[in-house]
This record gives sequence, structure tokens and C-alpha cells, in this order.
Amino acid sequence: MIYLQKPDWSWRPSESVTHVHQWVKQEGKADVILFGAPLSRSSISASAASYYPEAFRKMWKGFAAYNLDERIDLTKVSVRDAGDIMMHTTNIKESHRRIEDTAESLADSKLTCMIGGDHSTTACAVRGVKKAFPYEQIGILQLDTHLDVRDPKELGPANGTPIRQLIDGGTVKGEDVVNIGLHGYFNTKELVEYADEKGIQMVTMQRARRDGLTETIQRAVKSLGHVDRIYATIDMDVLDISVAPGVPASTPGGMKSEELFEALLEIGKTERVKHIDFVCLDPQKDNHVSATVKTGVYAWLQFMTGVAMRK
Repeated sequence: MIYLQKPDWSWRPSESVTHVHQWVKQEGKADVILFGAPLSRSSISASAASYYPEAFRKMWKGFAAYNLDERIDLTKVSVRDAGDIMMHTTNIKESHRRIEDTAESLADSKLTCMIGGDHSTTACAVRGVKKAFPYEQIGILQLDTHLDVRDPKELGPANGTPIRQLIDGGTVKGEDVVNIGLHGYFNTKELVEYADEKGIQMVTMQRARRDGLTETIQRAVKSLGHVDRIYATIDMDVLDISVAPGVPASTPGGMKSEELFEALLEIGKTERVKHIDFVCLDPQKDNHVSATVKTGVYAWLQFMTGVAMRK
């Protein structure tokens, strides 16, 4: 907690809370604790994902705190923005340590939501959760184009290595990782073989699309029925390049935005999902209408709609 600084945003007090920037508070207890991990120096590809937490908050004013499709008032869930973790200017390992410590200190909240940052931040946050609950088994529900099991001995603790870090470090078991959205030509044979060896559950985009995203998420959650808590990690490069130009590793063949929204609604409904992050969105690569940032905020609100439906 000592590394958190209040976010640079303000909301206009109103008797009628209608929009996200009025709904999210900066003080007090809450059902959901939101915090930013603005780090992208550890990205393999050039990335300014460190700017996403700020862009994410600035986009709030364009969204109502009400889901018309589900007729859900999101204000029934209390959300507190704890701010951003202060990153070290040059030392990536120190920044990672701060993320881990912060995640540990916040882990006993009802639900935590981290806004990245590149995907290296996920390994830090999960280790922090494990420190807070050392006797609990953690499952990982990952939406991603990539397996993220590249060898940290070769790359360091980069954004292509978080799942391998967690498995090789004994934080999670390979069979307790479900990765949904893999497709095409973006994972080498060696990485797939590593995933097979460790028992990672791989669900291709083709299969998820065939079975439907809701059914796919439900099946994934059922397969993690033995774990004590689920950490969901949403790499925004799971989206197709046509709808998400603002991600560092965008690819063709990924999810449509509405498929991601459907998946996140179901994830939000899942009681054992206690932690979630949204990573790898680079506002500087986005188009002139901020399409990817808007999609990212919408995605988070879909998850929050699911959380509201738990009540």
C-alpha cells in the first residue's frame, strides 16, 4: 500500500450518480478495489501500456454506470480507486517487487482489479495474492492470443513469461491454468509442447467460437472447481487487430469485441473470481477515436456488470 498514489482524476459530486467517473470513489471501503500498475519497460515489443491506467480513467466520463442490455445499475457495487503503484524510474525488478507487495496488501479485499501495464505485471500480482493466502490453491483464467510461457532465463521477467514464471516458481500448477483465445501462428511448437508438458488447458479461439463464449467460460470455471480462488487475466491482444489497433502485439483472427464482452460478463458472475487484471493496451498505438481504450473500458464494465449480478 505504501507504493500507491492517488489517481490524477476528479469527479463532480452529484446527488444523482449517473456516470462512471461519479460512481468510482477515491476513499472508503468498497466491494471492488481498483489499482493501476503503469509499467511497460518489461515488454518484449515496444509498448506504452504504462499509459493505459491514465487513459482508462479519462475515458470514464463517456460511460454511464448502467447496463441497458442487462438492466443492471452498477452503482449497487461499491468501487474504490486506490490509485497507481509508483514505479521505479529504471529498475524493473524493483517495480515488479512493488506490484507484488501491493497485490499482497490488497488481496484480502472482496475483489481486486489491476489495470496494467504489460503482462509481466500479472506474475507479480499473482505472487502477491499467493503470499496473502499461502495455503490456498490459485487457478488462472487467461484470455490471450499467446501462452506467455517463454523462458525468463532468456528474456528476463518480461511480458512473454508470466505464466511460466508462476508455474516454474511453484506459485500455480500448470493444470490450474486455462488459456482461452489462442489461435493461428503466434505460439511456437516448443511453447505449445511446454504447455502440454505442464498440463495447461488450451482452448483455441476456433473452439471457443464454435462452442460459444459463455459455455466456454462456464466449462473453464468448472475445470477449476478444485481451486480456492481464481485470478483472471485479460490480455487485450486476445482481440482481433481490426477492433483493437492499440495493443502492442495485435493479430488477425482474434476475438470480436462482443465475444470478449460476453466472456467477461460470465467471468464477472463467477463468485470464485477474486482478482482480475487488464493488460497490454497501448493508448499511443490507438486510432484517432481511441477505439481500443473505449473497448477496454467497456470490457471492464462488462465484468463489473457480472459482479453486480452476483448480489
